[in-house]
Amino acid sequence: MPEPGHETKLLLDDLRKVYPGLPVLDGVTFDVAPGEFVSVIGPSGCGKSTLFNVIAGLERPDSGRVLVDGDDATGHVEPFAYMPQQDLLFPWRTVLDNTTLGLEVAGMSRRAARERARPLFAEFGLDGFESAHPYELSGGMRQRAALLRTVVQDRAVLLLDEPFGALDSLTRTDMQTWLDGVRGRFGWTVLLITHDIREAVFLSDRVVVLGPRPTRVQREVTVDLPRPRDIGLITSAEFAAIEEELLTVLRDRSR
Repeated sequence: MPEPGHETKLLLDDLRKVYPGLPVLDGVTFDVAPGEFVSVIGPSGCGKSTLFNVIAGLERPDSGRVLVDGDDATGHVEPFAYMPQQDLLFPWRTVLDNTTLGLEVAGMSRRAARERARPLFAEFGLDGFESAHPYELSGGMRQRAALLRTVVQDRAVLLLDEPFGALDSLTRTDMQTWLDGVRGRFGWTVLLITHDIREAVFLSDRVVVLGPRPTRVQREVTVDLPRPRDIGLITSAEFAAIEEELLTVLRDRSR
């Protein structure tokens, strides 16, 4: 639980989830402060995706709560904008109309949705591609379009599920640097799932390490590194020390 006086945007309070014969979440508890970027890492199959589904309101926990700004949001999708690993852009819609899809589904007119999304295109490196179709974009541009579609919904918390996992190494590095910069300018509250420890350290203010299934929080590691983050930071002794601490926790299966 957060300390008294600690401002909290998102609080996961003792989340538990059991499928028939398969316990997955075993009392997961941590918080995310307003404007904070927190990454979740853990061994393969530990329950990270289940945790995200519970947070996003796609599944209900067997017990425990999801709180947003102190209000119970368990089972509710409204406070969250969820970006999956695949960009899921519709090939028959223009890039602009792909970015407005969530707004239109929520009931906003296409015209109003376009007016909200269009000003963000320059910030997202998509200026001039409003009328293009997804097949005309590079992998990185497609992911920026998918993220624009996510943030334009103006939800309280962004949930990013391995958003750069399908990209090549160079594009992924470029996207991480870009995301760090644009997140800082907009002040988003972000929760990221990633299997990439280096990505977690590079992007995060704090990293939450989950243990094997049934999973619970093993450690929370603060990333006290300057922002904006530069790719040269990964060669520093400070970066390496945080990376090694996370690796040590992941390797220790006896916890």
